Amino acid sequence: MPQTIDLVAVADSYQEKIQNIKKRIIICAGTGCMANGSLKVFHEFEKCISEADLDVVVELKEESKNEGILLSESGCQGFCQMGPLVTILPDDILYTKVKPSDVSAIVEKTVKNHELIKDLLYAMPSTGDHCKGVHDIPFYTRQHRFVLKNCGVIDPENIEEYIHLDGYKAAEKCYTASTPVDICKEILFAGLRGRGGGGFPTGRKWELTRVQPSEKKYVICNGDEGDPGAFMDRSVMEGNPHSVIEGIMIAACAIGADEAYVYVRAEYPLAVKRVRKAVKDAMALGLLGENIFNSGKNLNIEVMEGAGAFVCGEETALIASIEGKRGMPSPKPPFPAVSGLYGKPTVINNVETLATVPLIINMGAEGYLHLGNQRSPGTKTFALTGHVANTGLIEVPFGTTLNEVVNNIGGGITNNDGSACEAGFKAVQIGGPSGGCLTPEHLKLTLDFDSLTAIGSMIGSGGLVVMNQQTCMIQVARFFMQFTQNESCGKCVLCREGTKQMLALLDDIIEGRATMETLDLLEKLALAVKKGSLCGLGKTAPNPILSTLKHFRQEYIEHVEHKYCSTKNCKHLIAYEIDPDKCKGCMVCIKKCPVGAITGERKQVHKINLALCIKCGACAEACRLDAISGGN
Repeated sequence: MPQTIDLVAVADSYQEKIQNIKKRIIICAGTGCMANGSLKVFHEFEKCISEADLDVVVELKEESKNEGILLSESGCQGFCQMGPLVTILPDDILYTKVKPSDVSAIVEKTVKNHELIKDLLYAMPSTGDHCKGVHDIPFYTRQHRFVLKNCGVIDPENIEEYIHLDGYKAAEKCYTASTPVDICKEILFAGLRGRGGGGFPTGRKWELTRVQPSEKKYVICNGDEGDPGAFMDRSVMEGNPHSVIEGIMIAACAIGADEAYVYVRAEYPLAVKRVRKAVKDAMALGLLGENIFNSGKNLNIEVMEGAGAFVCGEETALIASIEGKRGMPSPKPPFPAVSGLYGKPTVINNVETLATVPLIINMGAEGYLHLGNQRSPGTKTFALTGHVANTGLIEVPFGTTLNEVVNNIGGGITNNDGSACEAGFKAVQIGGPSGGCLTPEHLKLTLDFDSLTAIGSMIGSGGLVVMNQQTCMIQVARFFMQFTQNESCGKCVLCREGTKQMLALLDDIIEGRATMETLDLLEKLALAVKKGSLCGLGKTAPNPILSTLKHFRQEYIEHVEHKYCSTKNCKHLIAYEIDPDKCKGCMVCIKKCPVGAITGERKQVHKINLALCIKCGACAEACRLDAISGGN
């Protein structure tokens, strides 16, 4: 195994391999596009290019000239709403919603004859104008893809391509030309804060660990991303795993660690596969192992799969899991920087945090401070989901407004069926089950650590779930409470029992059993759980309840006092009625009712037995005369 590596020689070798490549076709092979059949599209390209007597290169080889068309896979290209995605370079063409049946036309018209296929281009919803590529699509042009710059472009399983794009240069600089003190100071000066949700200054965490008097120290990359609707870390690991490995190397150099773990949830098999290959390839080139860059320093990295417990995203629970114990949090102090994995000083950083580190070292802290705003330098990736036209993976500088994200990058609010929504925006749940709701009054709010903390919310890991006016906010609070109740490890009473009781109180509200005393009890209980729980899961579990109570209290009151859900999502509060002036006795509703709750003779007004009605809505949907309403 080599102990030194010439990064310039590796980059030059890769350049020689691709210098005769005329076109590159990149198939998005992130989890989302793969679920929609992108691998079938890839194999169809192989077949059609070969049948068209064109040279196709799937794997770059040393001994060949590698002429013709390079066909490669990438990680997530971001525009998940429009997948599977196909990018054609150097023409800067992005084809959307590509099916295997489209491939022959792409090869014949675009690859061979340079014709655009308009039906496969993204069309602007407002004008219908077609966009050729990412440089024309607002979803991309309004972002600042910094950490995600190479995700969706490079082959995540080709270490040489990463090196060709200045990969591992930052690590080389740190191991050969910087002291641990210098590295910690640079990261601290850059203002990098943890992207996993806590927002703790990364440089300070490293420095606290560096000064600990211990011969053995560890670095842990926390890839246990568990928030509903969040897939930022997964996409980075799938799309650019070497950036994470390089970040780990720099962290290890800064604190004096020779061993590191990448902890990835088992539900991310593609991320696990690609990170493991990245570690293996880095070892083969001598970037990991012994005497890295001839510095005398060693580093070994192990990839470990977590069992999917949300609580293992918490530092001490994650440490317990790696040690083979049940993933349960421990009281702090001592903090992991002092006593972490196996009782040794340990740095734990989130995937996105570590992927940012090499970029800071390469551009310098001074340059990095020009991104974002003064309070929160840099950029943040978000998983944009819910009732929004353009769902996907985005990255914007801190200080970007919520309106820019939802209405400009996201393309505006949609109805539940995906059509344009006239009623408009109701709320965004930010930060997953640990976060809170942002409302129309927050559209001008800048997204950064301090501004969100000031209103009682948080950036969290970066999930953004957008909701339209048809959304019941009590149901939203219940969804997240159900999640946290299921994920509570059960160690402390307030979290174990408090989340269960809060869920029961929400059920009382939704099912029409609550009184105003229920609301008072719910709020008091939420505050108690928030104050007294041991770890971050319990302390933040009440946030969705507290924020919806704050911003949508009237909606709670309607449910409690009037037994009324304006969005008609709470089935127990719906009372279906037949309008006698509209009903013609056609008997269609009788035939559709699954429980026989509707009676009546032909051409006579029908009636609904509310005692039997299961509130399924099949009758209202079937009635062609709109004679059945779901009034409360």
